[in-house]
Order: sequence, then C-alpha cells, then structure tokens
Amino acid sequence: MPNENNRNTRKYLIATVILLLAFVALSFATYWVIRKYGMTLGSALVYASIITLLLFLLMLIFRYFSLLFLAVLDHTRDTLEPLDFSYTPFVSIIVPAYNEGKVIRSSIQSLIDQDYPNYEVIVVDDGSTDDTYDQAKQLEGDYGKCTVRVITKPNEGKAIALNTGIAHARGEIIVAMDGDSRLEPQTLRYGVRHFREPDLGAVAGNVKVINRNKLLTRLQALEYVEGLNFLRRAQAFFRVVSIVPGPIGFFRRSALEDVGFYDNDTFAEDCDLTLKLIAKGWKIRYEPYAVSWTEAPESWIALLRQRYRWTRGILQSIRKHKVYLFNPFRSPMNTFVLWSMVFEALLWPGMNLFAHLFFLTVGLVFGLSTLVIFWWAQLTILDMMAALFAIAIEREALILLPYSVLYRLIFFLVVDTCKIFATIEELLGLRMTWGKLERVGRI
Repeated sequence: MPNENNRNTRKYLIATVILLLAFVALSFATYWVIRKYGMTLGSALVYASIITLLLFLLMLIFRYFSLLFLAVLDHTRDTLEPLDFSYTPFVSIIVPAYNEGKVIRSSIQSLIDQDYPNYEVIVVDDGSTDDTYDQAKQLEGDYGKCTVRVITKPNEGKAIALNTGIAHARGEIIVAMDGDSRLEPQTLRYGVRHFREPDLGAVAGNVKVINRNKLLTRLQALEYVEGLNFLRRAQAFFRVVSIVPGPIGFFRRSALEDVGFYDNDTFAEDCDLTLKLIAKGWKIRYEPYAVSWTEAPESWIALLRQRYRWTRGILQSIRKHKVYLFNPFRSPMNTFVLWSMVFEALLWPGMNLFAHLFFLTVGLVFGLSTLVIFWWAQLTILDMMAALFAIAIEREALILLPYSVLYRLIFFLVVDTCKIFATIEELLGLRMTWGKLERVGRI
C-alpha cells in the first residue's frame, strides 16, 4: 500500500543507479574494443556492423531511458497526489465468461470481497459449453454492499458479451474484467477515485501473473511488471495509456456511450476501445494499486497462441484507426499512440530479431566475439536496470530480477519471432479464429 515503509523501494532504486554506473563503465569498455578493432580490421562489413551495432544500442538506450524518465515523473506525481476515497459512485462490474468453470467462482468471490460500499456484479455467460453458468449461479444474490446477477446468452464473442452486461448495468462507472481473473480487495477504491476528473474516460489497472510456478510463467510475470505495466506508467504521464487491459479496466459510462461501446471487428477489443476513447479526447490513467491477478499460459504453445492473437488484434486496431496515422490534426494524441504502437508491434520485433542474428553471425565470422559479448552484457544490464526499477515502484518480488538475464536471451526472441509471423499473416489477410486459452485453475 502507498503508506507502507519505503525502505525496500529506496534500496531497489539505489541498486538501479549502481546498474546504471555499471552500464556506463561497460560502454567505455565497448568503445575501447571498437577502437582496437578499428585499428586492425579493414573490412567494410566489419565497420558497417560496428556502426549498426552502435546505432541499435543507442536506439535501445533512448527507448529505455525515455520510458524510465516518464515513468519516474508519473510515479512522482502520483505519490504527491493526496489519497481521497470519498468519491464512491455506484459501480457496475461486468464479467464476460466463456468456459471458465474452473475459475469463475474464485473470480466472483474476489468481487464480493471488494472494499467498496456500493456496487453490482453482472456475470455474462457467453454460451459456455462447460459448467460456467451453473458455477456462477451458485453465487448469485444480495450481499449487502453488492448484488451478483448472472445472465446467459448465445456465444457471440467477448465484445458482445461486454456490451450485453453494460446494457443491464446501472452504474455510473463500468468496470470490465475477465472471467479468469481475481481482483485485490482495494482495487475498486483505487481505480474509481480518479473519476473526479471530468475529462477522464478510463483507468487502466495493474495486471499481475498469479501462477509463478514455472520458468515460463515467471518470465511472463517479469514481462507484465517490466514490459506492460512499465510502459503504461510511462504513457500515463501524458494521460494516453494505449491499451486498457481486459483483466481490469475502469470506464466512465458516458465515455463508453460517446464511442459506441465495444466493437467486435478486431481480436483486440480492449485496444480498439482505448483508441476510440483517445480519438474522442478522453484522458486515460494508470492505477498501480488496482490489481488484477491473471493466469498466464504455462506452455510455450499456449503462450505463442496468445501472443499471436494479441499481435494480430493490435494490427487490426491500427489498421482500423489508420486515418489518424497521417492526420495529427484530427487527434494528436491518437496519432502519437498509433505510431508508438506501430513501432512496438511492427518495427521493434523485426529490428530486435535481425540485430541479434546479424551481430551473432558477424561475431562468429569475423572474430568479433569480444565485441558481441560486450554488446550482450550491455543489453542484459539495461534489462536488469529496467526490471529493478519496475520491481521497486510496483513493490514486486525481488526474486523476479534474476530472470531478466533470460528475458532477452530466450523469452524476448521467441515472442518477437511469433509477432513477426503474426504480422506476416495479418498482412496477407490469412483467416484466424479467436482461440481459447485452456485454464489450469490457478486462481
């Protein structure tokens, strides 16, 4: 909680500075190696490789430190903002669920246990073929501070299920979550308090991985902390978070009405809705204490299927809103967000994969192994520095830090390769289906 002792956070931040100094020292060592090779090697390809390596590294450094700087500014602004939970409008929580029989009861129970005085829970069974409806129905009823209602409908997809729930909702604030997620008790209070701001359309919550029982899921836990939430915190400085995540998102009802609610023409309805809100001028914040726990894929196949769908859904959303790419006068913030998404979803994965393969090949062929080792070490220190900072401000488990060594070496390359194939198939217009991630029931 924000008022807890900050001693560990300060220690983590000091360690981040130490890593930064190590990175600077390693940069000088790399410069020395480059000068040494530059005096002894005459190959144009080697010179070109060294220059390309430096340019890639500079771009990576600029990206990291830009996000770090913005995240620090947003975190500082949030810590100076007084906590006030007196604003408690009626809230409607919409839970779309399809074949979530293993986890739906735990999800609903976490909503009943919310520390909030006045809200309702609407579970929308989207034509499940398992016992999702029966499991949810057992928790239907009045719990004093909240009521739980369960409705069922034919299977039409998540977007339609969300819109169905909203149509039955009475709340001024709509909270959308996944049927396989579990909310921390303080989540509603921390998310709703921001809607005092009249131009605030949505608040992105903090999604964390609950099943940290394998190497793969621990790498994903680090990714959520360092990659996804770190990026949202940096974007939140400008009040333009690019994606309000499906497992936990807060929306002003009038903002949803303004943009026509959810559309079902992409595989990333959360991204599409967020872009529509930004285009209409609504602000979007990030709330780190509005926590939703989600079950991450526990196999590489399941992970790649998930990331394949995410990538194609984001590309579909970019294409749908492409009119803003080259027309910043219509919505400057939407143009900014879309280009950042193009970079993250299209350009960066290809650049990252190509750079690793290219420099590894050059290092082996031309005997530049020392330079490549320095380069890899610099990237690893950058990842550790970003991870440590994110762990500090998210108050996460320090045990995640060692996994940053494998984060780029294994996880990053596999996921980026998946993104490249998904991009190619999306550009070719190949057909795909939604796909259902099979849950183990960890929550």
